[in-house]
Amino acid sequence: MTLQEFFLLLISILASVGGQFFLKAGALKLGQVNWENLTRHIISIITVPELIVGLTCYAIGAIAYILVLTRVNLSIVGPSIAMSYIFSVLIGHFVFHEVIPIERVIGVGLIILGVILVVWQKP
Repeated sequence: MTLQEFFLLLISILASVGGQFFLKAGALKLGQVNWENLTRHIISIITVPELIVGLTCYAIGAIAYILVLTRVNLSIVGPSIAMSYIFSVLIGHFVFHEVIPIERVIGVGLIILGVILVVWQKP
């Protein structure tokens, strides 16, 4: 993977993580959805700035992902996108004060190990 391909992949991952962050922040503003307020919540999506920013981040991430797919094998890029899970867990903990149980920490560690094994290239 060249440096340019790596940066495209990194942009895709970071944009997706940004999208997750802003969608979560916007969802907290909406409040909990149930059958009685479902329609109102769906309509409200276009009025909550965080949700618009989150969707925009996802669009940027998708464009970067498509661009990197034109240059790198899916068998490398696909699993590498799993790095976004790690950032999501960290944001959940440090920004939204979510409790991270030990099982999730182990799972994130296994994801990291898996991505390393997938992208590892023998010299």
